[in-house]
Amino acid sequence: MQKTFAILFVFMCSLFASSVQAQEPVEADYIVAVVGDGVITRNELRARLAVALKQLERQGTPLPPQDVLERQMLERMIMDSAQFAYAKESGLRIDDVQLDQAIGRIAANNNMSLAQFRAALQKDGIGYSEFREEIRGEMIMARLREREVESRLVVSDSEIDNYLANQAASGGGDEYRLAHILLRAPESVTPEQLAKLRQRGEQAQARARAGENFAELTAVYSDAPDALQGGELGWRKLDRLPQLYAEAAARLQAGGVSDLLRSSAGFHIVKLLDKRGGNAPASVMQTNARHVLIRVNEVVSEADARHRLEAVRERIVNGMDFAEQARLFSQDGSAAKGGDLGWLNPGDTVPDFERAMDALKPGELSPVVQSPFGMHLIQVIERRERDVSAERQRSVARQAIRERKLDDAYQDWLRQLRDRTYVENRLEQQ
Repeated sequence: MQKTFAILFVFMCSLFASSVQAQEPVEADYIVAVVGDGVITRNELRARLAVALKQLERQGTPLPPQDVLERQMLERMIMDSAQFAYAKESGLRIDDVQLDQAIGRIAANNNMSLAQFRAALQKDGIGYSEFREEIRGEMIMARLREREVESRLVVSDSEIDNYLANQAASGGGDEYRLAHILLRAPESVTPEQLAKLRQRGEQAQARARAGENFAELTAVYSDAPDALQGGELGWRKLDRLPQLYAEAAARLQAGGVSDLLRSSAGFHIVKLLDKRGGNAPASVMQTNARHVLIRVNEVVSEADARHRLEAVRERIVNGMDFAEQARLFSQDGSAAKGGDLGWLNPGDTVPDFERAMDALKPGELSPVVQSPFGMHLIQVIERRERDVSAERQRSVARQAIRERKLDDAYQDWLRQLRDRTYVENRLEQQ
């Protein structure tokens, strides 16, 4: 998430710096889409388009036709609105304490104090309150993905066994840098819609194979959230890519473009940008930690859970035993063990928990931390560096399988959310 915040910071700076220039007269506003109980207006769409154009120009990406980019941008705004509406309905929110902590991390990552960071924003013409709300939105989207998709992924022992048995044939330590285009299909797609989507995909594939700029093609064709970033997936080993992409990448040379690939999410095109040899780590830092968890549900609100844990934290700080408090108040299987989670490898816990845990020194007590499972108090007992072993290999395998499943699961969830959300796209009707 820190990487997302850093990107957003640069992104926002460019946007707001441009806003200080003289503005042209604004045309009358009107609704271009209805999403659930909310609306998207023409001016909101134009503001997002201005941001997208600035971003593409900064990346040196040739600009697609205005009407094409407009249609693509509106669909992305519809997807964002659907996710925010669902988050609100399901009670997911980011309170000011969490938001301030996140902004503090952004400032630290830029080697600034919070006061210096605010001054830098002001110098670039960025309103601090607007920046805070953009960050809040990014955090809600990330939390929603963790809660609805990541926390529900299951990796069986048999999957790990198969992974380890086939690892030698999966590309070894090589890493692949891919870019992709996703043409999302509705969950209840008709044969006519599918034929149109396939035709559009074949057109994009032909243009990519003819050597056209792939980043421009993603901006024109892709329905994926990373479309304006050129569809890049970063460096990954084959075992951390969706199976469909891994099989395609293994057959490609650098610069090659895949066939049109079909999945439950729609059609995909993959381009192999580069390939390099990778080395597996010889050892890993393990953390022995314990926690107190209070779950958030229909009866216990986030505010109630936070208040209870603040009281527990105060008692521990004043000398009460952590393990005793965990046995009394924690609401998971570790309570009987005084909250002890055992030795944890990187990737064993959800990102919010792991970030907070990694920031602690042995013996240090965290502030109240929120994750998709509820509110936590965390204490690190000990750390050790451990050579890669059979246990570690299984942990690495489990994480690799989760990453492979995650992209497909997230796209499926987005497609289902889009289909069950009332959407009236008035731009398509014009």
